[in-house]
Amino acid sequence: MRPETEAELAEIIKGADGPLSIRGGNSRSMAPAGAVLETGGLSGVELYEPGALTLVVKAGTPVAEVEALLASEGQRLPFEPMDHRALLGTTGEPTIGGLAAANISGPRRVQAGACRDYMLGVRFVDGNGVVLKNGGRVMKNVTGYDLVKLMAGSYGTLGVLSEVSFKVLPQPEAAATVLIDGLDDATAVQAMSAALGSPYDVTGAAHAPVGVDGTPVTMVRIEGFAGSVAYRTEQLQAQLGKFGDVRVETNAVNLAAGWKWIRDVEGLAAQEGDVWRISVKPSDGPRVAAALNARGVMYDWGGGLVWALTDPGQDIRSLLAGIDGHATLVRASAETKAQIAMLQPEPAPIAALTAGIRQKYDPRGILNTGLMG
Repeated sequence: MRPETEAELAEIIKGADGPLSIRGGNSRSMAPAGAVLETGGLSGVELYEPGALTLVVKAGTPVAEVEALLASEGQRLPFEPMDHRALLGTTGEPTIGGLAAANISGPRRVQAGACRDYMLGVRFVDGNGVVLKNGGRVMKNVTGYDLVKLMAGSYGTLGVLSEVSFKVLPQPEAAATVLIDGLDDATAVQAMSAALGSPYDVTGAAHAPVGVDGTPVTMVRIEGFAGSVAYRTEQLQAQLGKFGDVRVETNAVNLAAGWKWIRDVEGLAAQEGDVWRISVKPSDGPRVAAALNARGVMYDWGGGLVWALTDPGQDIRSLLAGIDGHATLVRASAETKAQIAMLQPEPAPIAALTAGIRQKYDPRGILNTGLMG
């Protein structure tokens, strides 16, 4: 089923007699069992006002199409969304609806915030087939229940997005990455924490124990006006010199490739095994890697986000007991996904609240059944 309008989408959901598997561009291969409902027919930009930094787009619109449109006006999505295709080996096309439904955010989140922080409004169809809308086209337009934030990260279990409004931001005039080679994980986290705690407005801080050339590399990014970037880079380079030999990259092509490598977890993509996304406080990042004895790891957000490559079929959450945070199973076989929950199990009080919200918006339990427990 592939509706071309919001009205068609509502009719399909209202008339459904069993579970629906909601699919955007099929770039993450995570849809549960059920009749496939594709949103790719709901495509196109409804409104783009560069002067107002506002974009309204249908949910099935490819992310690449939106990024190209914004780039033509010197603007961008602020939250640097990850592209899962390299990691998951899929060939679909990421869509705006999938991005919003999973709250997908990249390395810039450490400074700019998440996808949901830039969502101004949503239109969606709930499990009853009713069209709902919330928010608007300006940042301060939230009254009553904030369904915009609720829909972000709900993975289509509360409703199927038909339209999303975003605040966008200008592209920076210049950028630079300060790199330190050869650091162990603990020292790298110290260096990244020092950078993030500095007054130099860092927009990315990542560490790979095995970089592109096979050796450890720590990366700290600065963006903004050219003069400001030059000054802040010089100051940060001096500050981080105590951790090791520091070098600076300013070539735009190399910068884009380097942060795409981090953003899309390309360092783990070609290796066999399950891949987990683990969110903890940055100082616990090295503890996570040590507890897992992982085949490979990558650190983002100053160490607060750990990507871990592990042996297939193992639920790592028991190994992380005593470390506050949550672990999400991102890549695994179908057999493993049937045995291990994708998302961190919720404490009983939160699970009860979640179930109550689902009952409100999808009383028949037909939208992406079982995806979130």
